[in-house]
Amino acid sequence: MIRLGVNSVLFGGFDFETAAKHIRLAGYDYVEVSAIKGMCEHLDLDNWRAQAPEVRRIVADNGLEVISSEVASLEEDRLTKAFEACSELGIPVVNIGPGGTRDVEEDFQRQTDLMAKMAEKAEGYGITLCVKAHVGASIYSTATTLRVMDKIKSPAFGIDMDPSHIYRGGENPEDALPAVLSRVRHIHIRDCKGRGPSPGAPADQACGRGDINLFGYCKAMIEGGYDGPVSFEVIGAGELSLPEVSIIAAQTRGYLNAVFRAVAG
Repeated sequence: MIRLGVNSVLFGGFDFETAAKHIRLAGYDYVEVSAIKGMCEHLDLDNWRAQAPEVRRIVADNGLEVISSEVASLEEDRLTKAFEACSELGIPVVNIGPGGTRDVEEDFQRQTDLMAKMAEKAEGYGITLCVKAHVGASIYSTATTLRVMDKIKSPAFGIDMDPSHIYRGGENPEDALPAVLSRVRHIHIRDCKGRGPSPGAPADQACGRGDINLFGYCKAMIEGGYDGPVSFEVIGAGELSLPEVSIIAAQTRGYLNAVFRAVAG
């Protein structure tokens, strides 16, 4: 079953309780809790034990389920804390970026070696560690994603397939997805206008407002048998008002719900 949620980074200008309330009001049943240092730490990994009861209460009070947490960093100490926190809170997926620089082989080897090490550690906590191709990073394309899939065989390692980064890397995500879908365990999703490199203004990241063929992408997702979490992620929204970010969340939920229904027939 595809589980459609929102990365709470969209509500980074507000506390987690406010975020959860308005994510539920926008029609979602699932949330990805942001733990991105310096951007949005709704899950404070340096204080997670004290925070855990409050996170549980907020999620329960709003009738939500946590599908994942985005940590972004590959730093070992921080990821270890994330595994501990997510294991305790029942969060099954931790998402990271690859780091490194595009087409620098030393960076690719170093970063993927670290991913392999951390995936082995994640397995001990019952967590799946997912990485996504990222514009300008050591993993940035279908080809580099396939390389890391071939290198890291751990069942606790998966791909987070974000169509925005693939699109801004010059590929069409609806065509790229089938090649990596066998290892996809999480999907970040958003739209954008143009090939970037930036995803653009937060409002233009709402699904259906940009240029990505998200209907084709969702069709490839469903026809390929994907049944995991799909988390709407928007960056740069920290200065927006609560009505603005709520509208972005609600519009995307309506758009994606309609697409999924149309594709499923």
